[in-house]
Amino acid sequence: MTTPIIRTLSELRAATHAWHMAGETIGVVPTMGALHDGHLSLVAAAKAGCDRVIVTIFVNPKQFNQASDLDNYPRTEEEDARKLERFRVDAVYAPDVSQIYPDGFSTNVSVTGMTDVLCGAHRPGHFDGVATVVTKLFTQSSADKAYFGEKDFQQLMVVRRMARDLDIPIEVVGCPTIREEDGLAMSSRNLLLSDRARVKAPRLSEVMSEVADQLSQGVVFSELQADAVAKLDLAGFTSVDYFELRSCADLSMLERPTEPARLFAAAWLAGVRLIDNIDVPVAG
Repeated sequence: MTTPIIRTLSELRAATHAWHMAGETIGVVPTMGALHDGHLSLVAAAKAGCDRVIVTIFVNPKQFNQASDLDNYPRTEEEDARKLERFRVDAVYAPDVSQIYPDGFSTNVSVTGMTDVLCGAHRPGHFDGVATVVTKLFTQSSADKAYFGEKDFQQLMVVRRMARDLDIPIEVVGCPTIREEDGLAMSSRNLLLSDRARVKAPRLSEVMSEVADQLSQGVVFSELQADAVAKLDLAGFTSVDYFELRSCADLSMLERPTEPARLFAAAWLAGVRLIDNIDVPVAG
C-alpha cells in the first residue's frame, strides 16, 4: 500500500473533516522525518489507539539555532514513506514552509517556566519554535491524540503545557524511549555520527545508568555530577551542556530522587549534539 502524501492544508482538512463526520478518531505523530524505530514505535501506538493516523514530516526552521544545523538535518522523505507503508497510515502530511508559515506570519507561541532550563538554556528560542509549530500541526490536523517520545522529555512537557494552556482539545501521549542494542537512544541525529563516533556514543547512556544506580543507593547527586562529566570527557565527548537530576513534575533541580525524577544529559560528540534522559527510581 502506497502511503498517501498530503502537501496542502486544504487537502488535509478535507480528509480530516470526512473522518470526523464518520465518527472516527484521529491520531497525529509529528516528526521532522529521517524516521527510525523510535518514530515507528509512535506510529504503532497511534495505530493502536486511533481509527486514523497522520504522520507529519516538516523540518521546522523555527526550532534551529544555527542555519548550518538546519541545512545539515537529514531529509529522507521517500525512504520515510516506504518505512510507513507496513503501518498503513492514512496520510503523511509533508507541507512546505508556506503551508505552516505563510507570508506575513507573525505569531509566536511561548511557554514560560520550563523552557529556560536544560535544552532551553542552551538553545534560546528553540522551544518557542517547537510550541509554535506543534500548535499549528495540532490545529491543522484536528487530531484527537498526539504521540511524542519520552527521549525528548522536556519537549513532551512543553507540548502538554501548551495544549492545556491554550485549551486545544487533544490528548498528548508520551511513549517510551527506543534504544539501539548498545543502549544509544534512537535519534535522527545519530545519522550524522561518523563510524568512530558511533562506537563511542553509547557511553552517554552507560554513564547515566551508573549515576542512576548510585542515586537509588542514597548517594546525593552533587557527589556524582563532576565524576560523570569527567567520564564523558574521557570517552571522547568534547563538551557537556548539562548533566542534571530534575523533577518529572516541573523540571526543578533535585539532589536526591525523593519524588519521580529523571536524569537529563546533553553532550557533544564529533560535532553532533546528543541528548538523553532516564527515569530514576524514587529513593527509599
